[in-house]
Amino acid sequence: MKKFFVKENQINNNIVIINGDDVNHIKNVLRLNIGDEILVCNQDTSENFVCSISKISKMDIICSILEKKSDTVESNIKIDIYQGLPKADKMELIIQKGTELGVNNFIPVKFKRTVVKFNEKDILKKIERWQKIAEVAAKQSGRDLVPEVKNVENIKNVCHLIKEYDIVIVAYEGEQNNTLKNELRNLECNDLKIAVVIGPEGGIDESEVNELKDAGAKIVTLGKRILRTETVALAIAAIINYELENMEDSLSG
Repeated sequence: MKKFFVKENQINNNIVIINGDDVNHIKNVLRLNIGDEILVCNQDTSENFVCSISKISKMDIICSILEKKSDTVESNIKIDIYQGLPKADKMELIIQKGTELGVNNFIPVKFKRTVVKFNEKDILKKIERWQKIAEVAAKQSGRDLVPEVKNVENIKNVCHLIKEYDIVIVAYEGEQNNTLKNELRNLECNDLKIAVVIGPEGGIDESEVNELKDAGAKIVTLGKRILRTETVALAIAAIINYELENMEDSLSG
């Protein structure tokens, strides 16, 4: 069943109004008709509804709510990726696949070794495109929320945000001893908010690593091989979910 996201104000008295780009997708790509059923997610509350299409027009699709679904695909682990701005279209891959893996937010970061140069106008256009990629990936993977792609941060602001997380993990090729596994073993098995900081192609400068460490971040190695920047986010997100996602449920079962 195809899934679409709406805002709270698009739902009223068991009626859902779908507008924007989704209208064309429903009418001309999927070629759905009156009476066909779709899954609609309230993006503000992550509630899902099975709906029946009752009216199709040029501007909107009107649906009637048939039932509310109680289950959710969202994890008890909230992962934010602080990604050093990479070259070319690598950020698109990170956002698309990261969304599939359950990442909550993507925050581009400008490091000392960041090669990419954007002016304010360019970066706003990039973020708008990246946000659209996150939305499409969220629909495809059946997410109950669309991850947010936030504005570019610098290392100083990232350090200030560390206190908002249960743990902040920094992947650094210069670390030899402390592993991701060691840090995950120290976490309690409950709802967690985790940030992962990843450098650009040139890596994170040692001075920046020290700033993050002094602010409370945990510096880890991912092994003997050096991974590309677009690989790191996906590898860490997958490992964190494997180790921690809904672990308390599986233990109790």
